[in-house]
Amino acid sequence: MNLRKLHNVHFLGIGGIGMSALARWFNHIGIKVSGYDRTPSPLTSELEKEGMTISYVDNLESIPNEVIADKSNSLIIWTPAMPKDSIQLNYFRDHGFQLEKRAAVLGMITSNMPTIAVAGTHGKTTTSSMIAHLLKSGGKNIAAFLGGLTQNYQSNLILHDEGEKEATVVVEADEFDRSFLHLHPNVAVVTSADPDHLDIYGDDAHMLEGFRQFVGLIGEGGKLFVQYKAFDKMGLSTKKEVSIRRYGIDGGEIQAKNIQAQPAAFRFDYQSDTHVIKGLELRMPGYHNVENALPAISIGLDFGLSEEDIRKGLLTYKGVKRRFEIWVQEDDRVFIDDYAHHPEEIRAFLSSVRAMYPHRKLTAIFQPHLYTRTRDFAKGFSESLSIADEVVLLDIYPARELPIEGVTASMLLEDITAPKKSLQSKEGLVDYLKSAKTDVLTTIGAGDIDRLVLPIANWMREYENQV
Repeated sequence: MNLRKLHNVHFLGIGGIGMSALARWFNHIGIKVSGYDRTPSPLTSELEKEGMTISYVDNLESIPNEVIADKSNSLIIWTPAMPKDSIQLNYFRDHGFQLEKRAAVLGMITSNMPTIAVAGTHGKTTTSSMIAHLLKSGGKNIAAFLGGLTQNYQSNLILHDEGEKEATVVVEADEFDRSFLHLHPNVAVVTSADPDHLDIYGDDAHMLEGFRQFVGLIGEGGKLFVQYKAFDKMGLSTKKEVSIRRYGIDGGEIQAKNIQAQPAAFRFDYQSDTHVIKGLELRMPGYHNVENALPAISIGLDFGLSEEDIRKGLLTYKGVKRRFEIWVQEDDRVFIDDYAHHPEEIRAFLSSVRAMYPHRKLTAIFQPHLYTRTRDFAKGFSESLSIADEVVLLDIYPARELPIEGVTASMLLEDITAPKKSLQSKEGLVDYLKSAKTDVLTTIGAGDIDRLVLPIANWMREYENQV
């Protein structure tokens, strides 16, 4: 299918972070875009301002006439989150429209453009957005499909220049539902391969096999940058047709040296067998983000960026919404929000916060995401959360899942060794914080805990007489 010759693209679930990026790309190349979503959101509002037609009622009347009238030149992109009894989805199925999932469409795009694909159970959003920013700020013609809203571009999509012959696409390669197996990377990054999405893969062995299959998609003469522990877990071996470079803070051919944790920034030296760049500054703090910067710098150098381009690009990189996002930073109080929802992500996040503020009370508010993930990694969650001085748990955010008997947030409490720990409600959280001594406060999770971030930030900015 030649995507550029389409007349219409209609999205079912257009308000999702990944779907909206695709919608923006089609709109950018001049194809008429429409869509349906269950409820309005700030993201759908932005899409409407950009000229897209969006409905919030699942009926036939909401489908644009030009889509129905021009079936052969229309593409329907849908998300599995759509209910099985969806009126629009079943209409398109019953009437022979071309239906594709987001992953398959990304596969079509990457089959026709040089592609950098970033996979990993954690770190892929930050790493892919960092690669995109370094290349963009260094003057390269790129498009980027990202899994979060970048602070630099206030979007989940970076648009390429249609006036130039060839652009490179940077894409976040999602392992959920094996979506990344649709891609066609020339350069790939694997940031981590810790167990996750076991509801999809069944066990760790099958998940690792999925990552090996992803690596096998790299074209001949391509390159793989892989975190050295992930390399070992996947049991990879070097292949003549693909260049493999391992990286890490304390392992691999590419390393970060002389790391200095400072409030609001980390400083470090980049070192590989071909380059040494001293005194780099990353204003998205965290040891894990320093590690994420290593493949980004390496790819930038491979694309011809100078040391000064790298230094400037890192210094101006502002990060991604809800990834180590500092909301309040005063002498007597700090508030940081993060999307971490896996034990290893939480460990990396809290360890970095602890290094930045080593002598201050650290409070972690955590909302578990998914019943299956909470069940499968309960011990790991308890251990990583125990880095904090106080842990506040919220109820599990179910997302796509139904409750599992015996699986609750409170099951994590017993093994948490922090001096203070409790289970609180979302509704009563701010009132609880008013009665507790907060110094360095963090909110953690991938559910709807983000709705509490602004109320907490406003309270911390205004509330001066905390107990």
